[in-house]
Amino acid sequence: MRVIFFGSPSFALPSLESLRDAGHTLALVVSQPGKPVGRRGEVTDPPVAARAKSLGIQVFQPPTLKDDAAVARLSAAGADVFVVVAYGKILAQRVLDLPRLGGVNVHGSLLPRWRGASPVQASVLAGDAVTGASIMKMDAGMDTGPVYTTRETRIGEEETAEELGARLALMGADALVETLFFLESATPLPQDSSLATTCPKITREDARVDWARPAIELARRARAFTPWPGLFTLRGNARLKLFRVSLEAEAGRARAGAEKPSPGTILEAGPRVVVACGEGAVSIAALQAEGRRQLPAAEFVRGERVLPGERWG
Repeated sequence: MRVIFFGSPSFALPSLESLRDAGHTLALVVSQPGKPVGRRGEVTDPPVAARAKSLGIQVFQPPTLKDDAAVARLSAAGADVFVVVAYGKILAQRVLDLPRLGGVNVHGSLLPRWRGASPVQASVLAGDAVTGASIMKMDAGMDTGPVYTTRETRIGEEETAEELGARLALMGADALVETLFFLESATPLPQDSSLATTCPKITREDARVDWARPAIELARRARAFTPWPGLFTLRGNARLKLFRVSLEAEAGRARAGAEKPSPGTILEAGPRVVVACGEGAVSIAALQAEGRRQLPAAEFVRGERVLPGERWG
């Protein structure tokens, strides 16, 4: 088929590569505009745009698809189908009406669960045991279209959103190629909207630790927000980043019967840092003070003079 591919982050790369390997014609790749990155503010393309350019595929990076000029550019490409994988913007109905077979979306959840911008992170945050990838026929709603097929997988107990997302991207790419093979004769099944859950776009502020929450929730947040935006707390007035945060099962048993420490209190400061939560405690294996490099917990404790009884947050 003649395809226009819409995608931006690395999650979309396996689908882009799979379409090319399957022999489809990538008439155009549409991606988000480049953004300033790093201290020097060098404008950097999203992974999909960078990869497409390296393959010699024509790339279109408009700030919006709402104006007539952008719509005309898409129409001129004469696509059979639009394939959308984590593009980052909702396509209006007049855009979806351009290709003769409409739009197909690869989504990182088992729809209708976790419609929205952050399905992989949401499944980890919620403690879901199972998730998957869905191939959906697009409509003007937010992930509300009928579903062609799904691929299901269990979520590892210690799996991060980065690791899970990489697996789902491959599963989705495989399901996408299969769907396109049968697309002209396939009939997608409507979603049961009564079962729908939604997930918003993640912000940096979502990664601020609230120590009053249960330890199991904070451990999930650490997994969900790896690699971005990462967890952080405040030590005094300075931001402190936390890495490799896990549930500390021993802390609660060791202190059974003792007065419950205030959330955010340092219980252990040594080879690891153990911090009290609203329920239970978490163990932190690496930390990074503001403006400094990441250090293993033992080095951080020595260099920053962290003592049990100190309180963060």
